[in-house]
Amino acid sequence: MKFDNVLAEVNGFGRFQIRTILLLVIPRMTLPFHFLLNNFIAAIPPHHCNISSLDDGEIFKNLSLEEKLIVSIPVQDDGSPNSCQMFAKPQYHLLLNSTNITDLPTVPCQRGWVYDNTTFKSTLATEWDLVCDSKSVNRATATIFFMGVMAGAAVFGYLSDRFGRRRTLLVSYIATTLFAFASVFSNNFPMFAAMRFLTGLGISGISIVSIVLCVEWVDIKHRTSVGVLMSMDWSLFTAILPGVAYLVNDWRYLTAAVTAPLFVAMICWRLLPESARWLISNGKVDSAHFYLSNCAKVNHREEFMADLRPEVLSKVILVEDENRKYSYLDLVRTPRMRKLALFTGIVWFGVACTYYGISLNVTGFGVNIYLTQFIYGVIEFPAKAFIIFFLNKIGRRLTQVGALFLTGLCIFCNMFIPQDKWTARTTVGALGKMFAEAAFTTVFLYTTELYPTVMRQNGLGYSSFMARIGVSISPVMMMLEEVWLHLPSILFSLVALIAGLSAFFLPETRNVRLPETIEDVEQTRRRSVPTSDEKSAPQELFSLQTKELQ
Repeated sequence: MKFDNVLAEVNGFGRFQIRTILLLVIPRMTLPFHFLLNNFIAAIPPHHCNISSLDDGEIFKNLSLEEKLIVSIPVQDDGSPNSCQMFAKPQYHLLLNSTNITDLPTVPCQRGWVYDNTTFKSTLATEWDLVCDSKSVNRATATIFFMGVMAGAAVFGYLSDRFGRRRTLLVSYIATTLFAFASVFSNNFPMFAAMRFLTGLGISGISIVSIVLCVEWVDIKHRTSVGVLMSMDWSLFTAILPGVAYLVNDWRYLTAAVTAPLFVAMICWRLLPESARWLISNGKVDSAHFYLSNCAKVNHREEFMADLRPEVLSKVILVEDENRKYSYLDLVRTPRMRKLALFTGIVWFGVACTYYGISLNVTGFGVNIYLTQFIYGVIEFPAKAFIIFFLNKIGRRLTQVGALFLTGLCIFCNMFIPQDKWTARTTVGALGKMFAEAAFTTVFLYTTELYPTVMRQNGLGYSSFMARIGVSISPVMMMLEEVWLHLPSILFSLVALIAGLSAFFLPETRNVRLPETIEDVEQTRRRSVPTSDEKSAPQELFSLQTKELQ
């Protein structure tokens, strides 16, 4: 008898599993909020030099604001005031003739800037004047956050396999809340950057641990649906974020607002179960029996657990050494684990790199930032709808390969669409965004099924680490358009192609038992679970119990 047989007997997708999923949706809503928060808190509103210091003369004082701008600040090609330059002294003759201003002496802004607060009441740029020469510092906030996420993937991947999913989640909740609110009260940018890095580190645990905890409690039949539905919260709250940002347009209050759900998550944490798979794999059979009994009670299957003794439960997952502590080194110690680590790392890098690459290329909606972000969230729902069908019909491997190939194809095709064809470019870009999201949804579920229970969180942590490298490289690749306009698109297409080819070398996991140990992965073949196995689970249980009594 395998663990999946036990899970089937206590109902692998009953009220207990649904309750666990709903409890994890609460903290997971903060994932898109924080991952996309930079679009709003680091936004740079229209601005121009503060001209109050130019001239205190009577002539200047008697001018209207529009006239003051004309004589004080040169205009750009679009007719708006220059953001970073001002005239060395007022040019009153421009009130009569403003045609020739190229030879007039200008200087950088002397006393700061004046910002348009129509869209944003306050952002990082307006708080610390991160514009003009300091614009790159403002852009670095996203990179700093994702560097924290990258580090957190490695840290929490190890902690989850070492100390359990449940405890690690609580640490992640507390760390994210603590550092996010510390960033709210930052009084200088270096402090904010440090707190933002640590916020990314903490929230990474929520991202990778929550999906594993759900998958490990769900039976084979419902793994696909749960894996995809768990990713629906990303699209849903991506669409909700612009509404929250519109209502709360101060960056400090907005950061606090998107972090607030974690207080509810911490209150509900006591209701979360520990992974019974992880407990059995680590020799904590009594605790596993407790949570399985609780699952059976909630799902009205108490009679099964009444006959299942902890000693018998210990035979469900056979581990050579229950006291062994696994680490990232175990990813490369055996041949098949090395192969698994190599190809999943490439796939995750490619998925993340192309996802953010296509996000940067989907332009031309012609609407404001709030509606644009809403559209970005909504167009991901069709991807989630069709991905369930393909995951069940053709399997994880071919779905992953197909989604990556189609993502690369959309990026490649957009190269040949003229810049003025906004409708066509937007349509192809949106399709690319859908396929990229489909690839991301698939890779999360696929990876949790590929790695064994004793290394599942380490494997997902390593994979997420590789993904964040892809995220960091994506904007650098976009800068290559200065060398050749089409070079970034070609590189993104190649990355998608290589990642798709790498996914082709991974084993299929549709309708297959989750591997429990490294030895399971090293076996030549992993058999799928026939229906008869689940039907015969009680007979196997009786035989095991009889043998144990003897």
